[in-house]
Amino acid sequence: MRKLVAAGFPAALFALGLLLLGTGLLTPSSAVELASRTVPILLFVLAMTVVTELADSAGLFRFITARMARFGTGTTPDKPPLGRIVVLWLLVVVLATLSTVFLSLDTTAVLVTPVVVSLARHARIHPLPFALTTVWLANTASLLLPVSNLTNLLAQRQLDVSPLGFAQLMWAPALVGVVLPLVFLFLIFRKDLQGRYPAPELPNVADKRLLVLSAVTVALLLPALVSGIAVWIPASIAALFLLVVFVVRERSAIRWTMVPTQPLLLTMGLFLVVQTLHDHGLGTALGQISGTGEDFLSLLQLAGLGALSANGVNNLPAYLALEPVAGSPVRLAALLIGVNLGPLVTPWASLATLLWHSRLKAMGFDVSWRGYALAGLVLVSVLLPLSVLALWLAAGLPG
Repeated sequence: MRKLVAAGFPAALFALGLLLLGTGLLTPSSAVELASRTVPILLFVLAMTVVTELADSAGLFRFITARMARFGTGTTPDKPPLGRIVVLWLLVVVLATLSTVFLSLDTTAVLVTPVVVSLARHARIHPLPFALTTVWLANTASLLLPVSNLTNLLAQRQLDVSPLGFAQLMWAPALVGVVLPLVFLFLIFRKDLQGRYPAPELPNVADKRLLVLSAVTVALLLPALVSGIAVWIPASIAALFLLVVFVVRERSAIRWTMVPTQPLLLTMGLFLVVQTLHDHGLGTALGQISGTGEDFLSLLQLAGLGALSANGVNNLPAYLALEPVAGSPVRLAALLIGVNLGPLVTPWASLATLLWHSRLKAMGFDVSWRGYALAGLVLVSVLLPLSVLALWLAAGLPG
């Protein structure tokens, strides 16, 4: 029953948004303005989901991970190759970080999570260090580029900057967002990361040409996503190309379940509801508690409000609600710190966390939400002020 309710919530929220539009509470002019901002982003989400799902069907991520697991292992004539667990963990860190930065946090949650958990089991390592590393970095490594997080794409349009300009604004807190969680993870799991593991065999590739074509497509897509072209264009071209390739070589891999229906409905519903609330005074109310300055404490106040709102509701509506009261590029960056790095406490704080947990449950591995929330709370209480401090220092602001 709980699963049915959860499955129906995105559709119900979207229906509520349409109802608000139909009754006039959301005016047509506001809806058109909202669509001009959000439709390209939704196209990007759809296209990237298709690309990553098809690349995964071709075995690309399993092949990369198996290669990583064999990296640095030694071989002897009479013993199997062995690798250091801490080196394997660092390689997982690299994979999760690159996946988040260039493909998005949801991609990391959906595709990297099952790969690294399967890898840990095959290597006879407890999956928890790898699983927690994946979900933390899926959230905290999502500051550097617009494609890394849906909130970033919204902010990029507001800032009207190129991907390089966005990275120049966010590089300092983005660096803290990767390094500090790794320090915490190492301190928590340092005993689990000792020792060695037997390297797994490379997976059998049923269609090598399909694997190569998928790998080349992803490799060409990554620089296109940071080239300054609207990201939905190269993502859509890549998705259409891979669909044609799979129609020719492996039609059975193409299925309707690749379309992220529930996330898209949830996202569109949140867009409509939050825009309606803004039309009726939400921005004025939030402006009274979000501050206005660009000194360190004012930026931390806005980031903290973003993190609190994200953990209370979800990071997407939290960003949409607070974006109008940011008022400047550096304050918008502080808001992104709150809604990107802050959602580490509650399960619903980001869609990526929910997707991560559903993948773990499907693999028969569960985590304690109490332990997750406690560890996340400790990390966020340190991560947020240090990230805001990095932003403030890098921007050279007074105060």
